[in-house]
Amino acid sequence: WEFPDLPVFFGNSEVPIPIFQTLFQSPDEGWQVFTSAQAPDGKCLCTAVIPVQGSCSRDLRSLQLRQLLEKVQNISQSMEVLDLRTFRDLQYVRNTEALMKGLDSRLRVASEGHKALNARSFQDLKEKMRELLPLLPVLEQYKADSRLIVHLKDEVRNLSGILLAIQEEMGAYDYEELQQRVLLLEARLHACLQKLGCGKLTGVSNPITIRASGSRFGSWMTDTMTPSTDSRVWYMDGYYKGRRVLEFRSLSDFVSGQNFVQHLLPHPWAGTGHVVFNGSLYYNKFQSNVAVRYHFRSRSVLVQRSLAGAGYNNTFPYSWGGFSDIDFMVDENGLWAVYTTNQNAGNIVVSRMDPHTLEVLRSWDTGYPKRSAGESFMICGILYVTNSHLAGAKIYFAYHTNTSSYEYTDIPFHNQYSHISMLDYNPRERVLYTWNNGHQVIYNVTLFHVINTAGEL
Repeated sequence: WEFPDLPVFFGNSEVPIPIFQTLFQSPDEGWQVFTSAQAPDGKCLCTAVIPVQGSCSRDLRSLQLRQLLEKVQNISQSMEVLDLRTFRDLQYVRNTEALMKGLDSRLRVASEGHKALNARSFQDLKEKMRELLPLLPVLEQYKADSRLIVHLKDEVRNLSGILLAIQEEMGAYDYEELQQRVLLLEARLHACLQKLGCGKLTGVSNPITIRASGSRFGSWMTDTMTPSTDSRVWYMDGYYKGRRVLEFRSLSDFVSGQNFVQHLLPHPWAGTGHVVFNGSLYYNKFQSNVAVRYHFRSRSVLVQRSLAGAGYNNTFPYSWGGFSDIDFMVDENGLWAVYTTNQNAGNIVVSRMDPHTLEVLRSWDTGYPKRSAGESFMICGILYVTNSHLAGAKIYFAYHTNTSSYEYTDIPFHNQYSHISMLDYNPRERVLYTWNNGHQVIYNVTLFHVINTAGEL
């Protein structure tokens, strides 16, 4: 990066299409600049879109290649049938050509010695010749078509050979080896995006409603750290003593309410502050300040740990209540817990946690009263707090864990259905997931940061 300080806006545009692959508008490769302008101090301001995190397109390309090969094979078979029919027709026309030539020869002889022919037989020859004359251009067309078909057959044969060679080259690698390479590449790209994509929140898009289902309160999410090919959706209706988690295969299945499996948690949950991180569900155990890590694949609790001093049972909830004392969230820096204690006088505490052991690594006292917050979420180590869960809410407060400092913000936040009971950021997709009065909604975000001359963020 060899250029002076450039503030750059990163964000996604809103596309209200309930299909996972196209739901969050972003380019397939490269960075896209939407707009650019010059600030009064001379700095260049750019609005850009972060590229979709890379995933191996081998399967898609192989499928496309197989489909193309099938098409070429179908064309080749059709060409064989056409060639056979043309050959038969051409034989017929060639026989007719010999007949025409013989007739033409007889006619010339008869013309020269017409005294030996009576008028009637001569007239018959002329009539037959007149009937055969239209076949001459037909014969020439058949000859041209025949040459074209031979040329086309050669092209199809060459194309088939090229496609087969490509297929053999693509299949030369072991699939498991390629899959490992893809996973490693995705991990490296994910780490790269964590660094390049982090920044300060400057804007939130209009809401995109995905589905209307369930009760007034609930939680829904996708995994925040799996490869991009994993598009499963988890759905947890209600905030009180719930145990049933629905796992949908994809976002489109979630929209249609089909193709899901059910997980029955061994311990009921409290609130809606759950998060799925690297194949595990993190949630608050009902009637306790215990954090639980439930692993979906093994269908078992891997670890549970008490958050020392954390309030529970509506002691320090968000403004909407609902046993929302403890709120788990994930951003580019890992797993966090947001809660409060008596020692902190009801102010929001942010704790970074070890996702494997649930040990608290470090905590910050933000100074913001939790009961005055509508909801909160983490982006790039910054806690953002809304001032209400009702209509007219805005993102009002931001706490920076890297500097242990805070600021008041004024970021518009359109609360379409007037009662938010869950709000979480997904760093993999760079969107906010929301449960709003029985509606499952997402928001795209715009981030801002400065790229220094040395390329450091």
